[in-house]
Amino acid sequence: MEPGNSTKITEFLLLGLSEGPELQPLIFGLFLSMYLITVFGNLAIILTVSSDPHLHTPMYFFLSNLSFVDICFTSTTIPKMLWNIQTQRDIITYEGCIIQMYFYLLFAGLDDFLLTVMAYDRYVAICHPLHYTVIMSPWVCALLVLVSWVLSSMYSLLQSLMILRLSFCSDLEIHHFFCEITWLIQLACSDPFLNNMVVYFGSVIIGVVPLAGIVYSYSKIVATICGISSARGQYKAFSTCASHLSVVSLFYCSALGVYLSFTATYRSHTSAISSVMYTVVTPMLNPFIYSLRNKDIKRALKGFLGMETSRRISMLLFPNISPCHPLSPCP
Repeated sequence: MEPGNSTKITEFLLLGLSEGPELQPLIFGLFLSMYLITVFGNLAIILTVSSDPHLHTPMYFFLSNLSFVDICFTSTTIPKMLWNIQTQRDIITYEGCIIQMYFYLLFAGLDDFLLTVMAYDRYVAICHPLHYTVIMSPWVCALLVLVSWVLSSMYSLLQSLMILRLSFCSDLEIHHFFCEITWLIQLACSDPFLNNMVVYFGSVIIGVVPLAGIVYSYSKIVATICGISSARGQYKAFSTCASHLSVVSLFYCSALGVYLSFTATYRSHTSAISSVMYTVVTPMLNPFIYSLRNKDIKRALKGFLGMETSRRISMLLFPNISPCHPLSPCP
């Protein structure tokens, strides 16, 4: 097999979740609502963490980065799908497909690594509380995020370059709402053996290794919590991990469901529907999980919303007075 495309491929067909035209308005409204909730929910987490000095800690630093990645993650797939529904054109260019796949893999990998880093942060906080500020210093936190970005970028770049070496024939229909790498490999006319090996190897690096790190961290955390004599102390220690553990369970369970559904139902819409949980629902639920189960986030979010409300009322009552004028209340 010679690398490169033997035919001049200019575009693919994204068949989406359903080919029935009567369901397209419903799908458009549903996904637009979920996308807006995802963007504004995660943006609220970012603004809340940045506006409250009490939340300028490693745990919330990683949480704000995770929220940013979730916004980017959904933005790589949902806007294009909504545009296709609105214009009634199921086409994505070859270049656009490769770019979409690159950023999808980039932010999916970042989700994996950031969840692992957050598990390590909880491990240090509970198992080594006296050395927490030394181990999780600001430059270490920044380095962990930087390493996550570098590893994810290298992974997504490698997978994208491997796709470029494939040649495609006349069957250019992708039974999905975005350019998913396994679908592109299945559509190739050339031998996909090397691509499959790279995908399997990359799945181990991006999926299995971070999951092993999370499991190891929580095994140590559980052992430490069980050693606490006070029931109140056990509850307080576990409550700091409950939100993160919920997000990890949701993320990996949905990803596993996508993988199993794809291997069992190739060329059906079942795998595309299953991937909605992984690509859309999970990023949408993350802000609610953290805000509903975290007292610090709820307190800071109420303060942030109250500050914004006060500023808006001030502007309505005193439109010609600067926000910090003595007659106008300042936050």
